Amino acid sequence: MSPPRPIQELGAGVKADKEVLTPTRIKFTVEVPFDELKPDFQTAYREIAKQVNIPGFRKGKVPPSIIDQRVGRAAVMEEVVNAAIPRFYTQLIQEHSLQPFASPEVKLTELKDGKSITFTIEVDVKPEFDLPDFASIEVSVDPVTIDEKFVAEQFDLLRRRFATMKVVERSAALEDLVILDAKGTVDGEESDDYSATALNYELGTEGLVPGADEVLVGISVDQTREVEFTPDEDPHQGKKVKVSFTCTGVRERELPEANDEFAQMASEFDTVTELKADLAERIRKVQVAEQAIAAREKVYDALLEKTDVTVPDNIVERDMNQHFADGHGDDAYREEYRENAIKTLKSRLILDKVADQENVQVNEMELSQWLVQAAPRYGVTPEQLADELVKNDSLGFALNEVRRGKALSVVVERANVKTTDGEVVDLSEFTGALAQ
Repeated sequence: MSPPRPIQELGAGVKADKEVLTPTRIKFTVEVPFDELKPDFQTAYREIAKQVNIPGFRKGKVPPSIIDQRVGRAAVMEEVVNAAIPRFYTQLIQEHSLQPFASPEVKLTELKDGKSITFTIEVDVKPEFDLPDFASIEVSVDPVTIDEKFVAEQFDLLRRRFATMKVVERSAALEDLVILDAKGTVDGEESDDYSATALNYELGTEGLVPGADEVLVGISVDQTREVEFTPDEDPHQGKKVKVSFTCTGVRERELPEANDEFAQMASEFDTVTELKADLAERIRKVQVAEQAIAAREKVYDALLEKTDVTVPDNIVERDMNQHFADGHGDDAYREEYRENAIKTLKSRLILDKVADQENVQVNEMELSQWLVQAAPRYGVTPEQLADELVKNDSLGFALNEVRRGKALSVVVERANVKTTDGEVVDLSEFTGALAQ
């Protein structure tokens, strides 16, 4: 905490002391002589005159002395103070280039009628701090490697998409398609939840009830096998469930030959070699994109770690009080929420400063792209999200989100990103996309 120190006067005779309570909280003590309040008194008397009915005077034409007598000097002073303090607060914020986080706490400490008013203002502000040299941020990511085995697996998956199902007269094996009639009971009572007819199921996918795949391997047509289990979740949690499966058919997947004819049928390529090369390139692009995302996350964490910035405790506490107003959550969850709130606020402070320093701007197209990407998270269309933001006067939230994303892209582009093998990673292709 720093001692109070005088600041420049706000008009003739106005005195104010500025006190730095913490790096993120400022206190002003302001004394305003009545001469500086003349415009506020004139406005107060004029507004009160419009509202009162006093015999012998037209509405709006009641003299100040009569208002003091009939309405009361205290009512006039209340109007004056309520009008004057916000005006002086705005001047203080502008003159000191402060960026408030929230509404200030104001206290009227002294009122000397005819002489002066004294009040204090405490406000949480964005702290002053220095950004690191972005080029000093060093992170490493995994290199892009094309695994031929993975390419072969993707090629086989493509063949499976074009496979035909052939009826076989043998017992079912893994990856076969079995046609099943299922009848289920819950605690001995028949249940539609576990019953079905002509159910097509691929063995080994573990998409039926627990234990079904194990008992169904080896089943033949007209055979019936049962499985019993106790569900861990509702609606039948803790109850005994029995399901009987009767096999009515077994089919085997027949893959097409891995030749040029298949390549021509399944793609725009003439040969298997060309098709596999395309699959490898697609895999490479996915890995490069994943590498870029990993780099962004690591640069983001490094930026937060290398930047020393004080987060306003009052803002975190206000967020905590709002979130836990209903009393939910244990101590461990509250602490986890606090840590996340501090990290989020720190991130916003840092990225906002990066955006200011780099003069980051947001255009209409970038905002539209953000709406398109964000809308599914809220279960609405981009148009509905835009309307809701405008309705709630929250469009600034969206603009800030886009701006911070672009600011982080600036840092990512200038950071020193290498693979674990020591090769420099070029992220210029992705910095624009990563901003969204």
